[in-house]
Amino acid sequence: MKKLLMLLLILSIMILAACSGDNEEETENETSSDDETRSVTVEDATGEKTIEGTPENVVVLEWSYAEELQALGMEPTGVADLDSYGDWVDVGIPFSDSVEDVGTRQEPNLEAISRLEPDLIIGVDFRHEEIAEDLEEIAPTLMFAPYSEESAQNQFDAMLEEFNTVATAVDKEDEAEQAVSEMEQSFEEQRARLEEAGQDDMNYVISQAFTAQNTPTLRLFTDNSMVANVMGELGMTNDYESEELEIYGYTETTVETLQNYQDSNFFYIVQDEDNIFDEQLAGNPVWEELDFVKNDRLYQMPGSTWTFGGPLSAEVLAEQVVDSVLEKEGESE
Repeated sequence: MKKLLMLLLILSIMILAACSGDNEEETENETSSDDETRSVTVEDATGEKTIEGTPENVVVLEWSYAEELQALGMEPTGVADLDSYGDWVDVGIPFSDSVEDVGTRQEPNLEAISRLEPDLIIGVDFRHEEIAEDLEEIAPTLMFAPYSEESAQNQFDAMLEEFNTVATAVDKEDEAEQAVSEMEQSFEEQRARLEEAGQDDMNYVISQAFTAQNTPTLRLFTDNSMVANVMGELGMTNDYESEELEIYGYTETTVETLQNYQDSNFFYIVQDEDNIFDEQLAGNPVWEELDFVKNDRLYQMPGSTWTFGGPLSAEVLAEQVVDSVLEKEGESE
């Protein structure tokens, strides 16, 4: 009798184990099936695009979207102008060695892209419109228009819209919501740092400066730019105004224009190897006689402060603006 009961017990365990295995297999099959049948329609600069499945192997042809994938917890498979990325964009998340270079942003290498067998490509119309059909032959392609007249009305809002579109395409809506929430929290923290230092409500002009055709050149950011929107979140006021809408969010000009903004605080972004203020404008009477120069209301920011990026760049920009102010305060104590 005991042997019979033991056999029945063993048989019952075996049946339960088999059933459990079948359930696990069914769950795995359902998950795989759900992923394969996932279909989502998003809108880019060319209209509605339907993305089948969940893209995991993504190639980006413009730096901003590489950073946006990082904000979503992903890493692009390929990036255009990969070697120069870190010189201009630093959000504290380096790419792994597995990320491949796919040519320049202006002229991506179609063969290099194809070799990576992507399931999604992200580009911009002003650079990649002429090769859009070639890209689509390789993989579904999202083509954004960050410098269209519509996007130029408010580049910060346009960035958030593009970010959410990318998140929807790669099935990372929850991650996008979290990233935006963290960005907004970061703005509050940085603004509090300024208020604690008694430097809230600063007025400013901000420039990205460099040498162009042997001439010191300044990009002065306008109110529609992402830069001005972020600094506005910190309680700061942009003194520079343009007479017309600047679709890139800045006016490219020379040092003489700064004479109209003597009462401002001057923030500037320069590459170390091309610091026009130390190398070319030092001794220039137009520069030296500016009130904010004579009274040292100058705030230098790193060359890798990216002014055209996504939520991570916005966070870094806010922090670096405040850091430059507090470092100046520390110097004066």
